[in-house]
Amino acid sequence: MTIKDTPEEWEVRATETPFTGNKTSVRTDDVVMPGGTVVRRDYQVHPGSVAVLALDDQGRVLVIRQYRHPVRQKLWEIPAGLLDIPGENPLTAAQRELYEEAHIKAEDWRVLTDVYTTPGGCDEAVRIFLARDLSEAEGQRFEVEDEEADMELSRVPVEELVRGVLAGELHNNCLVVGVLSLVAAQNGEGLDALRPAEAPWPARPFEV
Repeated sequence: MTIKDTPEEWEVRATETPFTGNKTSVRTDDVVMPGGTVVRRDYQVHPGSVAVLALDDQGRVLVIRQYRHPVRQKLWEIPAGLLDIPGENPLTAAQRELYEEAHIKAEDWRVLTDVYTTPGGCDEAVRIFLARDLSEAEGQRFEVEDEEADMELSRVPVEELVRGVLAGELHNNCLVVGVLSLVAAQNGEGLDALRPAEAPWPARPFEV
């Protein structure tokens, strides 16, 4: 038996969108279950996201601290953002987010991992990139606003982030998944064996 997620789509008898927001919406589907029962399922429709685990030559990860209102906490995170443009190449979006949030550019990009954040209630898919060979970006810094105006930036050793994750002190999904995936890759075939930055992403197809 191959342990691999596979596409499948059960019959939907009816669908509606009771709420539409600025970036996301809520959809209600009447889904036919295997026994024939029709069950209503509500979920958030999301454009998708990218995140960047930027690793410097000293083995430190670039992290930002940002207020997240739904959980009423300031969370340490890795740079991330929405796929605002339908069909946008996720690498382009990731490079933009790294520039806007940290004023950093990277020469080496690879796909670290792809995840669904909360597949029981949201269709958000996130591609987490590994970025290396970092340097300061040229030009003026991107003008931030709202929560981003209060962001803090730091570079933290991978070992310290792993400790914080396992101690229950760090909670951001992309940070947790990204850091643990990084360590797994380092202890496995190595970072150079990761997928190329333009690897296909069935969850959010794009043009190369």
